[in-house]
Amino acid sequence: MNIAEGTQVVIAYDFSTTSEIAFERGVELAARSPRHVLHVLTVVDDAHPVPELPTDKVDYQYTEKVQIRVAEKLTAAFAARAPGTPVRFICHVRIGKPAPEILGLAKDVGAELVIVGSHGFRGVDRLLFGSVSEAVVRGALCPVLVVRPKTYQPVDLVEVVDATEHQRYVRPHRYSYNDDRVLHRSSDWTIW
Repeated sequence: MNIAEGTQVVIAYDFSTTSEIAFERGVELAARSPRHVLHVLTVVDDAHPVPELPTDKVDYQYTEKVQIRVAEKLTAAFAARAPGTPVRFICHVRIGKPAPEILGLAKDVGAELVIVGSHGFRGVDRLLFGSVSEAVVRGALCPVLVVRPKTYQPVDLVEVVDATEHQRYVRPHRYSYNDDRVLHRSSDWTIW
């Protein structure tokens, strides 16, 4: 099966906490179904290099280093999660602004799903930093999964048990009458 035959999934990955969650969701999705082709996109510019690979200048040589780092991370993730399963992925590194580059890659590959993290900025921070996930949701021509860290408190749920193990099935009761409770039609009535 070639790449064009699979389900194209774009993952926005910038090495942040929320993009790690997006990365894990994408890996989980591809490990369950090998028909998915992951396109992991890292967008860099001079103001936003990858934290794991500091640099003074973002150029094409730097993007190759980033691409190798992302490919190593993907290979390790799939080896740990689905050893021996063929999983197809492509690492993309682009220089530019995140939202337009994510939408551009989604268009270029005909994405059927985009997975992006949300930093959860509100108020002034949102005005200053913008919302990449919001721009992607508004501009994408396919479903977008926006992920963020789980902050719900743990809940003790009631254990679900199989009822057939604990209760014997009893057929519904059928009523029958021995007396004359039903009014019978007289034989001399005409039938219309």
